[in-house]
Amino acid sequence: MPQYLLITTVIMFACIIFNKISSKLGIPALLAFILLGMFFGSDGVVQIPFSNYVFAEKICSIALIFIMFYGGFGTKWSEAKPVATKAVLLSTLGVVLTAGGVGLFCYYILKISLWESMLIGSVISSTDAASVFSILRSKRLNLKYGTASILEVESGSNDPFAYMLTVVVLTIMGGGIAAKDVGYMLFAQIAYGIVIGVVIAYFALWVLKNFRFATSGFDAIFVLAIGLSSYAIPSLLGGNGYLSAYIVGIILGNRSIKNKK
Repeated sequence: MPQYLLITTVIMFACIIFNKISSKLGIPALLAFILLGMFFGSDGVVQIPFSNYVFAEKICSIALIFIMFYGGFGTKWSEAKPVATKAVLLSTLGVVLTAGGVGLFCYYILKISLWESMLIGSVISSTDAASVFSILRSKRLNLKYGTASILEVESGSNDPFAYMLTVVVLTIMGGGIAAKDVGYMLFAQIAYGIVIGVVIAYFALWVLKNFRFATSGFDAIFVLAIGLSSYAIPSLLGGNGYLSAYIVGIILGNRSIKNKK
């Protein structure tokens, strides 16, 4: 146990140092973290063995909840609203076209089976929300024509749609749903995600406005719990949890709440 804690501590210190160095050199911090992961990984210099992919998937899924929530929380709706239509088109139609294009390439050129090709296309059809948020906010890029806002909203909203598309393809491949029922599944994912997200967000606002927590800092814990529940509740009901978390983040981030900063 102590050796694992020591290794974890060393990696955390290395991440902090790499973040400082990368900011000085103008290199995205995420690239530095990827290189650090390669260094410590099973095929790297340190060669830390790891093959528990189920555990890794769960950790990454939990991390994505906070990435989506934080992405929405930091989005300025006053700047995003004028370009919201364009951003949503990019995050929906763009994801479908990208997935379809990659899928057809894999099917006709690489000779992979149709649904496996579509699965590959669905998996890589979205952009990395974390990297886009990090670059736009840390560099404070002054892009014209609302491009920064478009990229921010698009990168935050395309992950839920790419996830939804991946789930649909996996379900069809597993024989769990007929192709004719895909339309309802897509509708349920979007509708439940939006409606439940809005309900949770306004419930959180009501609690934060009308209740005083006995101990300082519990409001932050409450918001953390709201972020997790905004994913869990719609997911259990057949909705898109990541879309819900993003919407809750947008609503809470654009309202005046205690200890927001």
